[in-house]
Formats: sequence, structure tokens, C-alpha cells
Amino acid sequence: MAEHNDTGTKGEKLAVTFLENKGYKVLETNWRFKNFEADIIAIINKTLVVAEVKTRKSNYFGEPETFVNKQKQKNLIKTAHAYILRNQLDLEVRFDIISIILGDNQMKINHIEDAFYPVL
Repeated sequence: MAEHNDTGTKGEKLAVTFLENKGYKVLETNWRFKNFEADIIAIINKTLVVAEVKTRKSNYFGEPETFVNKQKQKNLIKTAHAYILRNQLDLEVRFDIISIILGDNQMKINHIEDAFYPVL
């Protein structure tokens, strides 16, 4: 497996633990719909949280969360919609980004709640 894949997998595991420690119940990881994927789907306080995890070894090229572009947001919205329909859920939905930097001697997690909103 490529090194960047290892970094991403490690970051997603750290994000799951981070959310669980904050009281979230993680329902799914790497949930797929067609060719789209949601890294984490969780629930807290009757809110369904669809989270994108971005992990980098440094912020040299920018903070990890800045790489969640408009197309990725649209894809996450479609994925969330499919998940809600498939599971017949009636919950508020929130889109979060979990930004992780895993440097040689550092680990920084930035949880951005309500990182973006679906556009009508």
C-alpha cells in the first residue's frame, strides 16, 4: 500500500477514536454509494454527522481541510442522501471535516463542525 494510503487509513482510525471519545456513536466507516464514499457516518444528539477526514504529514501545502473542494462536498451530500434513504432515517444532518496533521513529532486534530451546508 502506498505511504499516503497508510497515512489516510491511520488518520481515519484516529478520527473514529476522537469522535467516540467525544460521545459520538460511529455507525459506518468508508460507507460507499456508487463511486462515492463517506469516511465516517456517526450520530450524536439526534443528528446524523457525515464526516470527511483529511490527513496530511504537514501543512506545508495548506491545512488539510482546504482540500475538501466543492465537488467533494457535492459527492458527500449525495452519499448522505443515499444513506438516509436506504436506512429510512428522519434526522438532522450535519457535514463535518476532521483535519489531521501527523508529523514526525506532532499530531494535531481539528474537528470542524458544520463545515459546509447542502445548497438547494
